[in-house]
Amino acid sequence: MFTHTRRCCLVALVSADGIPDFVVPGRCAKVANQDKFDLRRYSGRWYQTQIIDNAYQPYTRCIHSNYDYSDSDYGFKVTTAGFSPNNEYLRLQGKIYPTKDFPAAHMLIDFPTVFAAPYEVIETDYDSYSCVYSCIDWNGYKSEFGFVFSRTPQTSGPANDKCASVFRKNGVDFSSFNEVAHTAECVYRA
Repeated sequence: MFTHTRRCCLVALVSADGIPDFVVPGRCAKVANQDKFDLRRYSGRWYQTQIIDNAYQPYTRCIHSNYDYSDSDYGFKVTTAGFSPNNEYLRLQGKIYPTKDFPAAHMLIDFPTVFAAPYEVIETDYDSYSCVYSCIDWNGYKSEFGFVFSRTPQTSGPANDKCASVFRKNGVDFSSFNEVAHTAECVYRA
């Protein structure tokens, strides 16, 4: 069911306006997921420090998220915010949650105005870094996104070094990641 939904979303995207820039030839990497993933420990504030550019994220700098775990929803209510290229502070709210079809570290992103997509925690220590992969492939094309999350807004911190190694080990080209600026002008209110 989930695979069929992902394929339908990708077909709809391609059919709507031709092939978007983020859909490229290739297949998604078969990444490992964090063993014994603990949703409660994952909750809290995370800063994006490196990303594969994502057309669905309206922000380009100061990107941060608050993951609020809910036992009753078995997942997270997530608020993500940052500044757009026009220097506008934007905030989006959605959910990220496990499904019964996959291990807990292989979740689903559900934000308004964005089609559902996988959110795979490849590796995290819960305290300083999280390496997240999101990819959909169909008929020889893929839509691939990656995220390096840190508990601090340091763009040259240990999270980047650790995740660079983790992504490479899992077959994801880390040279396609770009730094997310976190400067003195950043406001963290998510």
